[in-house]
Amino acid sequence: MAIGVLVAVAAAGILGSRVFTTWRAPANAPCPNDARIALECYGQRYRSLVAGQGVAEAFADLKAGYGSDPEMQRLCHAITHAIGQAAVAKYGEVAEAFRHGDNACGSGYYHGVMQGFALARGRTNLLSDLDAVCAGVPGKERKSLDYFNCVHGLGHAIMAVRADELFDALQDCDALTGSMERNACVNGVFMENLIVDGAHGGHYSKYLKPSEPLYPCTAVADKYKAECFDMQTSYALGVVQGDFAKVFALCAGVGTPFRKNCYQSLGRDAATVSRDQVPATVATCKLGVDHEQRSYCVLGAVLDFVYYYHSDVQAKALCAGVDPDLQEGCRSAIARLVGRF
Repeated sequence: MAIGVLVAVAAAGILGSRVFTTWRAPANAPCPNDARIALECYGQRYRSLVAGQGVAEAFADLKAGYGSDPEMQRLCHAITHAIGQAAVAKYGEVAEAFRHGDNACGSGYYHGVMQGFALARGRTNLLSDLDAVCAGVPGKERKSLDYFNCVHGLGHAIMAVRADELFDALQDCDALTGSMERNACVNGVFMENLIVDGAHGGHYSKYLKPSEPLYPCTAVADKYKAECFDMQTSYALGVVQGDFAKVFALCAGVGTPFRKNCYQSLGRDAATVSRDQVPATVATCKLGVDHEQRSYCVLGAVLDFVYYYHSDVQAKALCAGVDPDLQEGCRSAIARLVGRF
């Protein structure tokens, strides 16, 4: 359950848009509404802001413009990668860059820090001692969120130095000491595979197939499947144009024990698509055709609610809104997550 909680945290926000509360006017006009050049435009803007004014100013600007800029909303996680890359260039060390971090847009900042660190060190130096990379980040003993973000970010970093060669990157993660570290790294690899958007040389992932929406999860070794299925439904939903019922059916074809990861991933997607609103999230999870589908969907959704709101209040409202046979498991998930963080 601990790893599942952490994966839910890592995955929060990679699909759909999130709402920030701000009272500050945006400082810059939106970048062009053109998928081919928008990310490069935003990346240049926020790297410059970090270099000249700092990480806090970059996030303030991002949050100010977010509400009125659909392209920024779509690319927000990737934009925060750019902020993180610029931060580690500015501060030099992973631990120092983490001190200035912000969890906005699915903790993309921390993933970007790790990517920037990896690209600066180069493949050989990075892979020679992966255990040392996160050693300076506080909380290793208690598996803190910052430490998790570091080892999860290593998965993103390894993909960067491996030019997004997914199967090579998965094997690199095996060199880490500790099952939590290896799992978190692997999850970062799969997450990076979903969000590759031209950032590493203008290409898209070759390990995503519209004709096989659950690939590469169907092709990787069993030891990687749980982390893969914890992410893959976000891509599958895009393939079927947001039809949750179709993805529930796809997940139903996954063998045990990984089927539950697929359903839980759909729960996170349900929460994200609804912008963590109770009625729409509950309605989506009700599309599950049996107790297993609905219960794991609710589990994934409630974990996302806690992380999104940084509170258990809205999550408890979600539990109160689901069918009675799902409420106890829903409340237990909240207690475990709140106790963890």
